[in-house]
Amino acid sequence: MTAVVDHGVISLLRPARVAVAVIAATTALVAGPAPTGASAAPPAPCATWRASGVADGLGTLENLSFDGRGGLLLSAGQAGGGAGDILRLTPSGRTEVIVPDVAAPGGHVVVGRRLFFTTGNGFADGLLGDLGYRRGTLSVVDLDTRKVRVLARKLAMPNGLVRLPDGSFLASRDLGLPGRTTRLYRDGRRDTFAPSVTSTNGMAVDAERRLVYLVSTFNPTSTISVVDLRRPDRTPRVITLDGFGPANAADEITLGADGQLYVTLNVAGKVVRVDPASGRQCTIASGIPFASSLRFGAGRGWDRDSLYVTDFLGSVTRLRPPA
Repeated sequence: MTAVVDHGVISLLRPARVAVAVIAATTALVAGPAPTGASAAPPAPCATWRASGVADGLGTLENLSFDGRGGLLLSAGQAGGGAGDILRLTPSGRTEVIVPDVAAPGGHVVVGRRLFFTTGNGFADGLLGDLGYRRGTLSVVDLDTRKVRVLARKLAMPNGLVRLPDGSFLASRDLGLPGRTTRLYRDGRRDTFAPSVTSTNGMAVDAERRLVYLVSTFNPTSTISVVDLRRPDRTPRVITLDGFGPANAADEITLGADGQLYVTLNVAGKVVRVDPASGRQCTIASGIPFASSLRFGAGRGWDRDSLYVTDFLGSVTRLRPPA
């Protein structure tokens, strides 16, 4: 399949994201100061990672994961939340559609030969979700048969997605009043996870330490909330990122094998590295407009030491660590 850049989508996307940032900035002036208990450390110098293009022209890329068999899976949507696709990209640059006609695809997680993914991650979904407009779902596709099943319906703008050690899922929501994370259990139950954390987006799970890292996108400050899985209702420790929250629009997060956190700043077009213990942070890459998601490589043909970054302009970028 040959990908084509939709310049109409791109032209709509930029003002939409900037508009959200402006709205959030205005809300921030009313919302007041950053959460109590926030910890921050001054930015530390670090070497820039080397960037190189992997693919482009793939649509509005929201999320990525690796299938372990040489494929990079992508949530490719449209500005405004129209129909998109789940794509599979190989190291040679070949793309194919795994799931067609997905309504505003969001986060996804590979478990064995199954891909769990969210739908209904559109702009209108976030703004109208509290008025009953809830078309979001949690679905799963068998990567061998391509058969799709819907596991949960009527979710309000499910954005990021992670799977917890007990088999339940967390679906985040960065737009809404106020935009919180929903926990979806295997028996069909659902409840609010870490209710004090709002405008949630990217998430990363440290199963060994029983921690979940939650990124907040449009709050006055960009934060990473460190939630204890054993006590998720308690107010978490908070790491504050440098810069004004809506102008950063912190998006996705991943936990590296080095124990460090890596975060995309969507509007700022940056990738930052954060020490979860001290809060010390630095920028490892910049100049990636609307950087959305990131993961370390996994599987044949994808370097496990490199970060692969998607953006809303349809590109996949490889970041190589300094020698």
